[in-house]
Amino acid sequence: MDKVFIQGLEVEGVIGIFQWEREVRQNISVDLEMDFDNKRAAKSDSIDDALNYKKVGKRITSYIENSTFKLVESLAENIAKIILKEFPVSKVKVTLSKPGALRGSKSVGIIIERP
Repeated sequence: MDKVFIQGLEVEGVIGIFQWEREVRQNISVDLEMDFDNKRAAKSDSIDDALNYKKVGKRITSYIENSTFKLVESLAENIAKIILKEFPVSKVKVTLSKPGALRGSKSVGIIIERP
């Protein structure tokens, strides 16, 4: 299966279990890998036949900006559900990272795959 991806989508949102995290917006980095058959789009050369990654990015950005999850696990699961429900993909891999969340590390996060 072909893959359409978005790497390093940076969004500010409320995420975390500590009280201070509930009061500030933090950077959340999102990588998406979506299974999508690109043959039709390649043949027609039309965006109408392609997975419009701009629409995916805007939808996920808006969702994160308006969410208030405590756990990246919950946010990742809901992002996967949105993509599978609203876009014509057969599988999605969601990687969420919180840069600087753990001293001494570049980032921490989660990776999930959903059919």
